[in-house]
Amino acid sequence: MQALERDSSHRRFDSPQALEAFGAQVAQALGAGEAVCLFGPLGAGKSTLARGLVRALTRPDQDVPSPTFTLMQTYQGPNFPLAHLDLYRLKRPEEAFEIGLDEALDVGAAVVEWSERLDGALPPDRLDVRLEIADDGGRIATLRGHGVWTGREHDLLRPARD
Repeated sequence: MQALERDSSHRRFDSPQALEAFGAQVAQALGAGEAVCLFGPLGAGKSTLARGLVRALTRPDQDVPSPTFTLMQTYQGPNFPLAHLDLYRLKRPEEAFEIGLDEALDVGAAVVEWSERLDGALPPDRLDVRLEIADDGGRIATLRGHGVWTGREHDLLRPARD
């Protein structure tokens, strides 16, 4: 487990439902051409967060399987398409672009699981979410914005109000 970055923002989640709700909160801030890059170990909650994001941009009952085997699944949102990528099986960063990450960002947005696999080829306009499993089983998310997301991650520190 990597140490938490000192210059980043942190938020804790005590249930899968809270993590999914956070995904929905991120979706409200996401625009075309932007990516949400998810990092963390197996079981940290990347798919749960992605599910909340996809459902918020499509419909609440949307089936959102992890694209572990298909590598990318595309959903149509009201304003732009959303690509959901799972890069776990990639061997080289270039493979993400071979399956269409660039094209997805040209026309819409992307949520990327296992962003570690992009190793130096991350999209410039992105929110990095590093998930860690706390000793008590909760999840800690470390947020860091890049490009147009710089500074915007601070808006996500407080739970969304209904």
